[in-house]
Amino acid sequence: MSPRIQLDNVKKVYKSGSLETIALRGVTLSVYPNDFLMVVGPSGSGKSTMLHLMGALDKPTEGKVFIEGYDIGSLKKNDLANIRLTKVGFVFQFFNLIPTLTAIENVELPMALANVPKKLRRKRAIELLKAVGLGHRTTHLPSELSGGEQQRVAIARALANNPAILLLDEPTGNVDSKTAASIMQVLTNLNRDGRTIVMITHNHELIKYANRVAQIRDGIIISDERKEQEV
Repeated sequence: MSPRIQLDNVKKVYKSGSLETIALRGVTLSVYPNDFLMVVGPSGSGKSTMLHLMGALDKPTEGKVFIEGYDIGSLKKNDLANIRLTKVGFVFQFFNLIPTLTAIENVELPMALANVPKKLRRKRAIELLKAVGLGHRTTHLPSELSGGEQQRVAIARALANNPAILLLDEPTGNVDSKTAASIMQVLTNLNRDGRTIVMITHNHELIKYANRVAQIRDGIIISDERKEQEV
């Protein structure tokens, strides 16, 4: 089975004048189609940097990053944008929904950028919102939704162009434990349907939802273990 994401001896250095900050120090990691990978580690350990590289939001300073076989270091801006639009879905801690658009319009937006016909994107947006339990909230603005509902809209939006990979940066960081559990169940179902999921978290109680856990510290992966999902 070929990996959907592959990092080969990846190093990432941020420079500001004469100051250098090493975020990743030779990370090698392969993520496969059936993986629900949870990445844990303290603040500043390199988790978000690694996630950004996995999603073609950044390029490595050294080493190689492959997404669905594409070497992101060799791609032009337009090709990278296309990978972000069609191969990878992103979900962030603070939702990043457009406040003036309804739930269904937020979900439709990536499809509009991909030139999906209007009728088709409306149909798919409704299906996605139903899949995350929000079929009754399609015309609500983000301000009219709870934090958990906004995050589920964000998940539906991330799935708009049917990406094989879903990347999540602390998706339960701003919701209560009951809402977090419902979000995690949505992600578990998506993984069982064949999507690769990589999720960053500080909450060790959520590890039970994953089938693989990697610990990162000081830019180095110090452990990477497969496990049985407990939920």
